[in-house]
Amino acid sequence: MKQLKNFSYALMTFTLLFSACSKDDDPIQPDDPNAIVSTRLDFIEVTGHPHGDHFHDLAEIEGEKDSITIEFDQMGIAKNGHIHLDPHKIYRLQLYAFNGDGHEVQDEFLANKAVADQYKAFIVGGDFKLNPETGEAENGALFQPREQTYGDGAKVDGKYETTGILAYFSLGEANEGADTDVSYILRRFADHTTKAKIERTDWNHDDYASKFVGEDVLKLTFELHAVGHDH
Repeated sequence: MKQLKNFSYALMTFTLLFSACSKDDDPIQPDDPNAIVSTRLDFIEVTGHPHGDHFHDLAEIEGEKDSITIEFDQMGIAKNGHIHLDPHKIYRLQLYAFNGDGHEVQDEFLANKAVADQYKAFIVGGDFKLNPETGEAENGALFQPREQTYGDGAKVDGKYETTGILAYFSLGEANEGADTDVSYILRRFADHTTKAKIERTDWNHDDYASKFVGEDVLKLTFELHAVGHDH
């Protein structure tokens, strides 16, 4: 229940920011420890290519493509445990979070810039070789948060404002064969200026908790196997 309690505390921010316009029928009750009762990560294959710490020319694929879903229980443990991702492919990664009524609540983290400035997603574990470390080969791991707008319609301006509720991810050929536990982590910072200091290459630091002080709102753990074309 620790993750749920942390999420409840994090959502208290919304009470302070929006108490003047709250309604009795709001789908989320910030003081409810069961605000989030389940979560899901979707990995959908897209086209594009890596370049340093980000992707170029990202586009959806029409027709047949890889589509992988991981569902998590209240404790953030994957129900289906083990997934295979092709290290040669790029995936659109989307977080979904649901309250007790089955309503999606993940967009609450992106309600506006003031709210989103408190949060950032990381993928920790695996000791991956990152794409900027591979030089001209451009075949390492990349995780790029890439929201375009906030809930109020304002534009997400640049790499420092993105959160990672929507992101793009590739393991890269340099990590082919990896079989490891990883965690998708959504972190709430103690200082609202922290997010603006996080670089694109900071997403896989095991010491993220000491580097970026705050608390984990969600920690979703699963086993990831980098499966190549010949698997």
